[in-house]
Amino acid sequence: MSETIFSKIIKREIPASILYEDDLALAFRDVNPQAPVHFLVIPKKPIVKLSEATIEDQALLGHLLLVASKVAAQEGLTGFRLVTNNGEEAGQTVFHLHIHVLGDRSFTWPPG
Repeated sequence: MSETIFSKIIKREIPASILYEDDLALAFRDVNPQAPVHFLVIPKKPIVKLSEATIEDQALLGHLLLVASKVAAQEGLTGFRLVTNNGEEAGQTVFHLHIHVLGDRSFTWPPG
């Protein structure tokens, strides 16, 4: 995987408003928020997109969801939406797996 803006954030080469960090994951505010609360949860392991995750990543993927829920609670969210884009045609622009966590506004269905 080539270097991305997210790998640079992990290495602290680019500043970010970090909300949570552990050995496996990092959560930080999105610089282009689409909701009053909008943060990203990323694995420190470089995975390009969800469809490239392997069975060895199963526990890591579950961990990312738990981090999303934990940080959402820290942010005071009781309802929130998770979005993961897989591939360019789905709107993925940074090719490092990431989960968008959006909240503090109403959402419609179906999404975009």
